[in-house]
Amino acid sequence: MNEIWPAVHAERRALIRDLEDVPAERWATPSLCPGWDVHDVLAHLVDDARTTPASFLLRFAAARFDFDRYNQAGLARERAADPRETLAAFRAVSGRTTGAPAPKATRLVEAFVHAEDIRRPLGLTRAYPPGPVAAALRYQLRTGVGQGGGRQRADGLRLIATDADLVAGDGPQVRGSALALLLAVSGRPTRAQELTGAGVPTLTHDGGTQHG
Repeated sequence: MNEIWPAVHAERRALIRDLEDVPAERWATPSLCPGWDVHDVLAHLVDDARTTPASFLLRFAAARFDFDRYNQAGLARERAADPRETLAAFRAVSGRTTGAPAPKATRLVEAFVHAEDIRRPLGLTRAYPPGPVAAALRYQLRTGVGQGGGRQRADGLRLIATDADLVAGDGPQVRGSALALLLAVSGRPTRAQELTGAGVPTLTHDGGTQHG
C-alpha cells in the first residue's frame, strides 16, 4: 500500500503535463464517461483529491446517499469557468494523500481509468507502468460493479495480461495489456484489436460506463 501514493502522484503529474497544451476548444470533447466532457472528468479528479473521509460522509449524506448526485455536486464545486483554472487546482492538490473511506487501491483505479477517460478522446497516449495498472485491475476483479468494480463483467472468463504477471479466472480467454483489461473490466470501451480471444464479446458487450 505504501507504493500506491507515489504511483498516483506520478500519474497526476503526467496528466497535468499532457493537458497543459490542450487548446481551449478541446476541453469540451466528450470523455469516455457518458454525459461528461474532459473538463468535467478533470474537475472530478480535483474533487477526489480534495476529499477526506469526513468530507465524504457529510457530502454523501447531503446527496441523500446517491453516488451520481454526490459526484455531480463535486464536479460542479470544482469545475471552474476556465479549464486552465481547473487544471491549476488539480496541480495544487496533486500531491495530496486523502480520499474517501475506501481501499487505497481505488486511487490507482481513479488515476488510470479517469486519465484514459480524458486522454483517449483527446488523442493523447501514455506508457503506463504495468505493475500498478495490474494492481488496479486485480482490485477491480475482486470488487462488485455496484461498488465501482468490475467483478461481474469478468465472471466466467480467463483474463491474461500480455505485459504483466496477471492471469485471472477460468473460461474463454481475453488477452491484452493490463490497461486494456482494466478499462474493459471498468466498463470503458477499448480500441479494435486491443483485446483478443474468444471471451472478448462477453467482456465488452456492456459499453456503459459509470462515474466515480
